[in-house]
Amino acid sequence: MGQIRHGCATHAIRATIQRSQATNAALSRDLGINVKTVAKWPVEDRKTGPTEPSSAVLSAAEEAMVLAFWRHTLLPLDDCLYALQPTIPLLTRSSLHCCLHRHGISRLPDMEGDKPKRQ
Repeated sequence: MGQIRHGCATHAIRATIQRSQATNAALSRDLGINVKTVAKWPVEDRKTGPTEPSSAVLSAAEEAMVLAFWRHTLLPLDDCLYALQPTIPLLTRSSLHCCLHRHGISRLPDMEGDKPKRQ
């Protein structure tokens, strides 16, 4: 579930709360919000999720194998999948795509001469 943001939680108000030297009770009276709300509002929302994304299906060694295979062959996603599935039985199309996307190589590089030039 996503976090429900308070109606008056503008960046300016949140920054004012963080910069202020007044007590939480005084700020809550001035702004017309609850004391607990004043205490928990950071200036920026914290990011959720893992700091180091990793695969739930592939081990680090299998992920390195996938990356090395893709960089060596530059095959499309489905061809990579069919070539690697005998070696890595738990590999799915989704996990392969997520692995490549996590490492910033989810698309094949553009090659010269593949497409006719537009006029």
